[in-house]
Amino acid sequence: NPQHHTKIKVLEQPIFSTRAHVFQIDPNTKKNWVPTSKHAVTVSYFYDSTRNVYRIISLDGSKAIINSTITPNMTFTKTSQKFGQWADSRANTVYGLGFSSEHHLSKFAEKFQEFKEAARLAKEKSQEKMELTSTPSQESAGGDLQSPLTPESINGTDDERTPDVTQNSEPRAEPTQNALPFSHSSAISKHWEAELATLKGNNAKLTAALLESTANVKQWKQQLAAYQEEAERLHKRVTELECVSSQANAVHTHKTELNQTIQELEETLKVKEEEIERLKQEIDNARELQEQRDSLTQKLQEVEIRNKDLEGQLSDLEQRLEKSQNEQEAFRNNLKTLLEILDGKIFELTELRDNLAKLLECS
Repeated sequence: NPQHHTKIKVLEQPIFSTRAHVFQIDPNTKKNWVPTSKHAVTVSYFYDSTRNVYRIISLDGSKAIINSTITPNMTFTKTSQKFGQWADSRANTVYGLGFSSEHHLSKFAEKFQEFKEAARLAKEKSQEKMELTSTPSQESAGGDLQSPLTPESINGTDDERTPDVTQNSEPRAEPTQNALPFSHSSAISKHWEAELATLKGNNAKLTAALLESTANVKQWKQQLAAYQEEAERLHKRVTELECVSSQANAVHTHKTELNQTIQELEETLKVKEEEIERLKQEIDNARELQEQRDSLTQKLQEVEIRNKDLEGQLSDLEQRLEKSQNEQEAFRNNLKTLLEILDGKIFELTELRDNLAKLLECS
């Protein structure tokens, strides 16, 4: 409906947009997902300042594939890392969105929770406003008036917004025991007659809009059926292409991983070869050190053997030296004794000489 699209553009402004694949639950099975977009489309949050409501709207060309008014009792559920869903009881369906990344899904879910809370606050404020506007009318007298029923439009339902008619009218309560004077009551009656005429006019307009919408429903259903058939065919084709593409991507990814693995193995092999070369050098050095150690050990053993021989020779020399010292000591003692004897003999010979000399002199 072009008028509907123009109304969205005029009354509502997008406050957050993202891109996703749009799905709806199969109305027959209530289990399978039916794609409603041929490719990723723009999904936006809108704020309708006239009705003070938040909506999720998505257009595929000129077709509105999502037009969901956010209510406080809605819940957005993440069913996987890139897929989320919510149920719209007014549209009698469940919407599903497939995102390109987990970040986009989380951002959309955060905005859903934020606008859901804003819708709750707006509904509470609307109820408070209705209570305030209904309070003065309860003090006046007159008959009961009922607001005309307004049909559900493509932009939302009556219980999700403040009706345009009831915002300008004041429902009347039962008359009190203390009735007002007749003149005042007559003025009030005229006022309510004018209000009733206004409400009837609005009711006629809404009835005409309802009839127009009903006439368009059949055409929309036919277009929807054709779109669904085309979407199903395209979805199958996309699924086939995605399978082929996923296989090609998997092969390419596997090849890339293998190349990376081969490169890593080559680098590891190079490092191992360098390590092996270093170990060989260390082994050669260790062998040289072992040979030097064996040679030094052998020399040390020879030195120890020679040292033992020298120790034996030294011990013999010490014994011989001690024996020689003992012999020299004995020789010295004997020589000393001999000198003493010789001195006694020399003294006796001296005396004998002197005596002989005296004898010669006397003779």
